[in-house]
Amino acid sequence: MNITYIDHSGFLVETKDCYYIFDYYQGKLPVLDRHKPAIVFSSHFHQDHYNPEIFSILQSMGITCQAVLANDISKRKYPEGIRVTTVQHDKTYQLDNGTTVSTLLSTDSGVAFVVTTAEGTIYHAGDLNDWYWEGEPEADNRRMTGMYRAAIDKIRGMHFDVAFVPLDPRQEGHYADGMLYFLQQADCGAVFPMHYWGQPQVIERFLAEHPQHQPRIRHTNTAKGETV
Repeated sequence: MNITYIDHSGFLVETKDCYYIFDYYQGKLPVLDRHKPAIVFSSHFHQDHYNPEIFSILQSMGITCQAVLANDISKRKYPEGIRVTTVQHDKTYQLDNGTTVSTLLSTDSGVAFVVTTAEGTIYHAGDLNDWYWEGEPEADNRRMTGMYRAAIDKIRGMHFDVAFVPLDPRQEGHYADGMLYFLQQADCGAVFPMHYWGQPQVIERFLAEHPQHQPRIRHTNTAKGETV
């Protein structure tokens, strides 16, 4: 699989037979092979995770596509003429190209995705994270941590060839709580931090504070659109 970072939580995963595009918000896609179809995933309705402009971008390239959209995305924002699979949390769906999509309940909105392809398994968290915020009531933060860990425990021990996981500097001292618990529970070949709001230096901070995880972490502090 080839991975291209687009922006924010947006990634393009290319396999031999298909393009998988996750949580497109903004940014430029590389030139794509019009003979290869695409599946567009959006984890929830927030504007930094779902932008229907992605469908016109793909159509302008001559790409045939379908969509897998969380059920909190308004049908008024569905693309015209595009086949849409609407997904709920904790369900499994079989797409017509043999791809299997399973979901987890997000701790914010919508779902996280577990996508099994012919070339490997992908985890995209969307906004599933341990959203611990300084200054919020401790009971609320503890409840959030419990909800997050309950969701991640459902994929404990699973192998992911590639995973996309939030690392959000706005959380200050708790910026890495969700990432650390995910790394403890899941077996991953490569983990791409995301949702860092244009502050990729948070990845360097994470690697400095937790060097034991360096072999699995892929740094996206590269030119947007670069394939790794």
